[in-house]
Amino acid sequence: MIKKYLLTTAYAGIAALSASQASALDEITVAYFLEWPMPFQFAKANGTYEEEMGVKINWVSFDTGTAMSAAMASGDVQIAVSQGVPPFVVATSAGQDLQAVDVAVSYSDNDNCVVAEALEIDKDSAGELNGKKVGVPIGTAAHYGFLSQMAHFGVDVGSMEIVDMAPADGAAAFAQGNLDMVCGWGGALRRMVEHGNVLLTGAEKEELGILVFDVTSAPAEFAESEGELLSKFLKVTADANAMWNSGDKKDEMLPVIAKDAGMDLADAEATIATFTFPSAEEQLSEKWLGGGAQTFMKGVADIFVNAGSIEAALDSYEGAVNSAPLEAAQN
Repeated sequence: MIKKYLLTTAYAGIAALSASQASALDEITVAYFLEWPMPFQFAKANGTYEEEMGVKINWVSFDTGTAMSAAMASGDVQIAVSQGVPPFVVATSAGQDLQAVDVAVSYSDNDNCVVAEALEIDKDSAGELNGKKVGVPIGTAAHYGFLSQMAHFGVDVGSMEIVDMAPADGAAAFAQGNLDMVCGWGGALRRMVEHGNVLLTGAEKEELGILVFDVTSAPAEFAESEGELLSKFLKVTADANAMWNSGDKKDEMLPVIAKDAGMDLADAEATIATFTFPSAEEQLSEKWLGGGAQTFMKGVADIFVNAGSIEAALDSYEGAVNSAPLEAAQN
């Protein structure tokens, strides 16, 4: 891509200009999720981002990826950490100029739908879900997973009563017996499975091509004008991931991550155990930013169009992925 080439060239050949551009900002705002423990929070809590980037960072927690998109559209947020691919796709399909700049986390076992135990429905009897009431956070990874699973099982989504509910609200309604099925992630998902069962495991979903991953995203204008600053952010994130992935820093990192995520230690450990954090090298491979992510985004968009959730998909999502900042961070 021409844009990617120009950005890469800029990183390599106009470092002084990039530095002057980066220093033009005194502060930035970064979006993230509570109850979503990740290695970056160790660096966040220790002030490493500010130290390496040289700017003040306002960290703001959000409830959904769709809210992150809105905040970036208004200019209130410059970087969103761990935005789900579906809300990212919804925004870019509608014309918002966002770019995915890294793969924040992969978590096929930590985003799912749960069927009420009283119904005794499993993957062999999923057809019985026709006409049932479901709580789903619309436009999120859970929504995409729900639509994909229902398509796999041949369930007519049009026959179902679908209620747009944030995971925490869905878990509460499910516990009270007000929903036949509910979809969500993280701590809310753990509360959901206390009252029901999943239809497919994470591994079974991946076999069907139902990937579940989040990206770090940013407005395209910010990625272009503040490329060096963004690269420094991604470098700190990659270093924190590498520290976690090494396996020998868990005892040091986990208590800090749990506190920053607003979780007790046990819940944080249970959640992060279902996450994988690809290295920068892995993220730049064909599986992810080298082509796989773009193809997956197109698949997500097409499913949303068919379900009537969005009006139209882009012809291609190549322009919605910008690997140049991560490549610069790696180098």
